[in-house]
Amino acid sequence: MSNRVKSVITGSGAALPERVITNNDLEKMVDTNDEWILSRTGIRERRKLEDGLSSVDLADRAAVEALEKAGLKAADIDMIIAATVTPDYPTPSTSCLLQARLGAFKAAAMDLSAGCTGFIYALAVGSQFISCGTYKNILVVGVEILSRVTDWDDRSTCVLFGDGAGAVVLQPATGDSGIVSFSLHSDGRGADLLKIPAGGSMIPASHESLQNKMHFIKMNGNEIFKFATRVVEDTLNQMMQKENITAADLDYLFLHQANLRIIDYIRKRLRMPEEKVPVNIDRYGNMSSATIPIALHEYIVKGAMKKGDLVAMVAFGAGLTWGGILMKW
Repeated sequence: MSNRVKSVITGSGAALPERVITNNDLEKMVDTNDEWILSRTGIRERRKLEDGLSSVDLADRAAVEALEKAGLKAADIDMIIAATVTPDYPTPSTSCLLQARLGAFKAAAMDLSAGCTGFIYALAVGSQFISCGTYKNILVVGVEILSRVTDWDDRSTCVLFGDGAGAVVLQPATGDSGIVSFSLHSDGRGADLLKIPAGGSMIPASHESLQNKMHFIKMNGNEIFKFATRVVEDTLNQMMQKENITAADLDYLFLHQANLRIIDYIRKRLRMPEEKVPVNIDRYGNMSSATIPIALHEYIVKGAMKKGDLVAMVAFGAGLTWGGILMKW
């Protein structure tokens, strides 16, 4: 990639529902308590989208902010990539609905499904269109309404997930800033570890599928934990070895916000200080493909990243999928 045009983030945005679901709220719904949730996940609260609103509503808000920060109009967008596992409809795509909402009628639009790794995959895909010179202005959105696919009677999963959207604008870099490297992986042999069984062509919606709660997230938490702690470190090492750097050279590491224990495990393995590994899972829970862009946006807004900083992003999710992005700010 060193001989090709790099992609740089020129604008970011985020959107979060107003309604907050605290651990104390969950105590009234299932057999759990604040101490149990906090000690096992690091989550204190999460956001839940109001009835009548959908993925495209949050995506629109995040996208408008990102475009404004990038100094672009909707008419300038060449492509929209929406990373999501909770689209408004099976078809048409959320990206097409977002295109219509924004008025970005010049843009190609597509959804990308890679579980919680979706935003990383979408950034990598978008960067290739810029690298090839095909497009110049690409809007990448990670949006999830996981509350709609969460079984609120299942205490092992309902404590984990939240709703939100994050967006960035990718444009060609003019200097040495931009995406330096990326690493994408998948292993379909682990597909059963994290999935929504019904709603597709394999198990279409029926009275039976609804009664058996097959339209909700099912997860083997212990196996996902072991998988995550292994692949995150491996992915980072691959990218760092390729660029001949170490964890000490990283200024920030944005990890998928799935579980605070996973984040702390990776941070300690890499011997990175807490201030270099952002955490917002305590406030928002696991928002799947929206976790990293929202965390990234929060740090951009407060001016944390400086020109020349090395920033890494790594995520893992259903599929199984995992991947990372290394970029120079």
